[in-house]
Amino acid sequence: MANWITLARFPLLALVVALLRFGSPTVRLAAVALLLAGLLLDTVDGLVARARGETSLLGSVLDIAADRTYELVLWIWFAAAGLVPVIIPAVVAARTALTDALRSVGVAEGAAPLTQHRTALGRFLVASTWMRTGYAISKVLAFCGLGLALARPDWPLLGPARAAAWITAALCVVRGLPVLAHAARTGTAPRTPALTPAPATRRAR
Repeated sequence: MANWITLARFPLLALVVALLRFGSPTVRLAAVALLLAGLLLDTVDGLVARARGETSLLGSVLDIAADRTYELVLWIWFAAAGLVPVIIPAVVAARTALTDALRSVGVAEGAAPLTQHRTALGRFLVASTWMRTGYAISKVLAFCGLGLALARPDWPLLGPARAAAWITAALCVVRGLPVLAHAARTGTAPRTPALTPAPATRRAR
């Protein structure tokens, strides 16, 4: 069930982008509501997975794939629409490619991404409730704010939405630093200690 919820986010995103591109102002407002639903499903799938005992390495990887797809597609779309500078999707794409490539080493060994950080600072930046929640809220404010600014350019929303976009991009980079720092320090991707089974989790970004 949880994985199906995650997979449902992909066609929902395609619908949102199509409505934002071709819809009237009213339709675009409806697209923003669907976008909010798609972003909130990122929380719902994790709750369902834990409630039904469906946490798994596959679920964790699918969750990351959905998050990355939403982030990259939306950043590129809003940059193409002229609402954010192209440097934001460029930086997010570079960060995503680097961190996910390094994390894939641990995933290949059976370690879910959120279990791969050993330092307290790394665990806080990547896996803590404070950082995950803060990043999720900033994405909602940025993406939904930009969508509203596109739907209703007469509303004074573009400035606050752009500010939220920069904050979101900064958090994205900061949360990727522990992965890059560990790789630079040790020459390997972060992973769980040897002979220690890695618990499965869906909450990974």
